[in-house]
Amino acid sequence: MHTNDHLKGLNEAQKNAVLSAEGPLLVLAGAGSGKTRVITHRIIHLVLQGVAPEKILAVTFTNKAAKEMRERVLSLLSKYHGSERATDGGVPLVTTFHALGVRMLREHHEVFGLRKQFTIYDRSDSVSALKKGMEKAGVDPKQFEPRKILSIISRAKGDAVTQTDFASSARTYPERVASEVWVHYEHILKEEHALDFDDLLAKTLSMLKSHPPILEEYRKRFTYVHIDEYQDTNRVQYEIARLIVGERANLCVVGDVDQNIYSWRGADIKNILQFERHFPSTKIIMLEENYRSTQTIITASNDIIEKNINRPLKKVFTKNHEGELISLYVAMGGQEEAEHVALTAKDLVKNGANPSDIAVLFRTNFQSRALEEAFINYDVPYQMLGTKFFDRREVKDVLAFLRYALNPSGTGDLVRIINTPARGIGKVTVLKIVEGKMADLPAKTHEKVSAFFNLIEEIANFAKEHPVHETLAFIMKRTGMEDEFKTGGEEGLERLENVRELVSLGTKYAEYEPEEAIEHLLEDSALGSDQDELKDKEEFDAVRLMTIHSSKGLEFPYVFITGLEEGLFPHERLGDEKTDEEEERRLFYVALTRAKKKVFLSYAHIRTIFGTQRVNTPSSFLKDIRSELLESENPAESGYERTIYLD
Repeated sequence: MHTNDHLKGLNEAQKNAVLSAEGPLLVLAGAGSGKTRVITHRIIHLVLQGVAPEKILAVTFTNKAAKEMRERVLSLLSKYHGSERATDGGVPLVTTFHALGVRMLREHHEVFGLRKQFTIYDRSDSVSALKKGMEKAGVDPKQFEPRKILSIISRAKGDAVTQTDFASSARTYPERVASEVWVHYEHILKEEHALDFDDLLAKTLSMLKSHPPILEEYRKRFTYVHIDEYQDTNRVQYEIARLIVGERANLCVVGDVDQNIYSWRGADIKNILQFERHFPSTKIIMLEENYRSTQTIITASNDIIEKNINRPLKKVFTKNHEGELISLYVAMGGQEEAEHVALTAKDLVKNGANPSDIAVLFRTNFQSRALEEAFINYDVPYQMLGTKFFDRREVKDVLAFLRYALNPSGTGDLVRIINTPARGIGKVTVLKIVEGKMADLPAKTHEKVSAFFNLIEEIANFAKEHPVHETLAFIMKRTGMEDEFKTGGEEGLERLENVRELVSLGTKYAEYEPEEAIEHLLEDSALGSDQDELKDKEEFDAVRLMTIHSSKGLEFPYVFITGLEEGLFPHERLGDEKTDEEEERRLFYVALTRAKKKVFLSYAHIRTIFGTQRVNTPSSFLKDIRSELLESENPAESGYERTIYLD
């Protein structure tokens, strides 16, 4: 008999969610209300009730969130179930949607005529392939921006629309162009044995729909399904979940309508708002107690979000102390605002805060330049989230060698690495190789090309016999990259350090057989996010600079929210796109609720945008926060009116 020790420390609403084991369950969770705790304890409860651990699936959105949840589940299993693994060796599967898709597609790769070691295209790979597709379709990239065409295709895939359906419903000229390019783009992917990011879900859905035995296999495998951050699901993700749970509908979804900030990526708020309609016998539980933030921060965030109409009634509360007032600083210009933020952060550190306790958030990427400059000038250590580790050129080069050695159909990888480092193989030669005309090459050129393919064969053979970190080190040395970086000055040494970091990262996969380890590494590299970059550098104690979108799911004692000006935040859409005021307000709510202790708000009267000075009015959001929660950071002798925001 098991005791109920795993329920200790849960509040009544959390306990209710954990104990509601059968049928559809919707947990509407406010920010900082312990939703991950609910999912992990619910999984343990199911295991203690006799459910085989491997029958339980939990899906979230980032590798970082999945890793943390997985660690918590294993720790709880060890504590309450006697070991990290059940007696039959099974563990719950805690993963992301895309990684789940990769797993299913690798298990049934023959359905789409793919190699098991298919390539996963990241965004830049997809753009390159799309440009080739545009060329084949006779579409001028000067007339149609390739990224725009790709985003039209991506959105359609996320909405579970096939190329054929899209073509028949295309109304606008850009849509008709996109549908034509899509045919060629799809053909290029197929030739390369590659899938893009959206295919990982779209193909998974297609497979489950058109192959009943495969669907039945997964229904039997996963009898209890949990989805975190359900407000961020798109049409394809909803359909995959609906198919897997079937009529039994043992589906627990946890989400917060007020944190739906990804509609531009295809997230469909209707999935959570209409959950009861999709699953009629749904039980709904509200998690409204916030354990993260002070009373002041919660009151201010409630003031903001209550203005939204498209949301279920929910009032977040906290038993935490009142805490400090929210600071507001009004700068004359953007540079002055950035300097104030850097100096305030410096003071916080001087008074005992760790730099990594501080986050500086902004609405759009261009704002980071002035902030970075100020942090450098005032010697405040900072880390900018943006360039993912796996997006660095040298890291992508090493991984391209690894991918191509295992999947020689990947001409994108071939073009990338055949002359990296330089081997004297020109573009015309590469074109002939791709077209299968190697026999036409001059003798000397043929010799160089043959040497390259011998190298690839060497890498492939080495990779099958050695741990992946040894293979990465082998690639770095054998290709000549290491020697090139060593003679490349400061930049070369930095690139060498990044590749060495990749080798270190490879040791994480030591428990797997070589080929399986490579699969996991390539999958993780393709599915990485900005937050994974933050995780990799946690030992680096620095202030975090990031967009508000990147901050979702994170928390910090001190949070700066900058650029609170009309047109910047709330953000004014360019062209015909209409600003979604409710989503902008949700974004501000997310920014506020990242903070545990104190929030610093700021805006500038004048800001230079696209080379033009713009005079600003304060953000309408500032009027929504009651004045007794705010304190001015401006010196009284400033010489100009700074409290204009109260009008």
